[in-house]
Amino acid sequence: METLLEMSAKEINRLEVLQRLDKKQLSQKEAGTILSLGVRQIKRLLKAYRLEGARGLVSKQRGRVSNNCLSAEIKRQALDVLKSKYQGFGPTLAHEKLVEKEKLNLSKESVRKLMIAEQLWKARKAKKVVVHQLRERRACFGELVQIDGSPHDWFEGRAEACVLLVFIDDATGKLLQLQFVDCESFFSYAQAAEGYVRQYGKPVAFYSDKHGIFRVNQRSVGPGLAITQFGRAMQELDIQIICANTPQAKGRVERVIQTLQDRLPKEMRLRGIASRTAGNVYLPEFIQDFNQRFGEEPRSAVNAHRPLNPKEHLAHILTWQETRSLSKNLTLQFRNTVYQIQTQRPTYTLRNAQVTVCVNALDEISICYKDQQLEFTLFQPQTHQAQVVLAKDLDRTLSTPTQPAPDHPWRKGFATPLSKNKNVPAARGGDIPTSSFRGHFYFALTERSGCFPHPSPANSVASMPSRNVIDFRLG
Repeated sequence: METLLEMSAKEINRLEVLQRLDKKQLSQKEAGTILSLGVRQIKRLLKAYRLEGARGLVSKQRGRVSNNCLSAEIKRQALDVLKSKYQGFGPTLAHEKLVEKEKLNLSKESVRKLMIAEQLWKARKAKKVVVHQLRERRACFGELVQIDGSPHDWFEGRAEACVLLVFIDDATGKLLQLQFVDCESFFSYAQAAEGYVRQYGKPVAFYSDKHGIFRVNQRSVGPGLAITQFGRAMQELDIQIICANTPQAKGRVERVIQTLQDRLPKEMRLRGIASRTAGNVYLPEFIQDFNQRFGEEPRSAVNAHRPLNPKEHLAHILTWQETRSLSKNLTLQFRNTVYQIQTQRPTYTLRNAQVTVCVNALDEISICYKDQQLEFTLFQPQTHQAQVVLAKDLDRTLSTPTQPAPDHPWRKGFATPLSKNKNVPAARGGDIPTSSFRGHFYFALTERSGCFPHPSPANSVASMPSRNVIDFRLG
């Protein structure tokens, strides 16, 4: 009985060439040229063909389990933790945890195939390649530091959504500063910059986007005519600020934010971190592990960071500073409040003097004149006026709506002229009566308009059409 052989197209092609070679229609060299094989390989295939026929050309590994195949026990252990402990992890991060934490010996590609087979990961289509102008990394550590902020649900619902400020070195790709803050503001960037400068020193330049914190975006103000508070602070520290025209120009910090949005929430989930304070405590450990995995060595061994000068008071420089002129009475106005300067010297010496009002992150105010603090008293607070809110701060400003005070008149109800009538019950406990109040209000309205109806059964409240009755029920 004839047996059926399962052969691939490659093996069928070899069979045809070897049949011609066995009949002396081809030489071994010509057969090797056709099959792209060497003469020694052609001799081995010809020997197998003469011994077993077409069966000798069929691969011996077909239908057999691979020697490098994962055992069923390792697959089961890996799937158990992938479905429970590491749910939602990508193949790369899941492979790192399986090898480092679970001590399972398997490759990243094996993890990816397991996750796709169990529908734990969906293979993504290759993105269309967009070619941008290549910019080589800077040579020295600290020569260029890219900064940006990322609003994201970093705690996966365990805490309120916040913003992560990211400082990354362009030469090495290492994270230099991470910090969770409420929003992108001058004080949040000033606090992050203060921690960074105290740890590493002053970099040559910061590379940022065109946020209003870093540059003045008003069209009426010409270029270079005004600087922001953060720009003024960096100018005093001799740190240049460069604003990128496109997100692709500062692609290093943009890409690392995408990596952080994938890795950092999962790492905090494994450690049970559920508050911003605990997250900021964990960030130095995360930075050290991240830099060991993805950091690179710079082309130059020179460290471009510079130490602080003794005259540079970092806490004072990183305050909100505005200039005011003193009046003849040595008063100034700042944020709807009038301040009175107290001094022992003659008052005429400080008239029309230019002073600097400094506000720190704790909203503490100090007034300086020629680098010397002046004593002052609160003279007169003014009425509250409308304030300007940036677009990125609008959600945070409206997140906590103002509630009426416990003793607000709305909570106590209010008296009406009709409440003087003994037949009309007065409002009490914040509730306005509706049933009896409806009819009395109708009669009062018609009496004022001069068309008071004659008393008759037809003009009773019960028989009045609904369109003539004004309903004051609150609901």
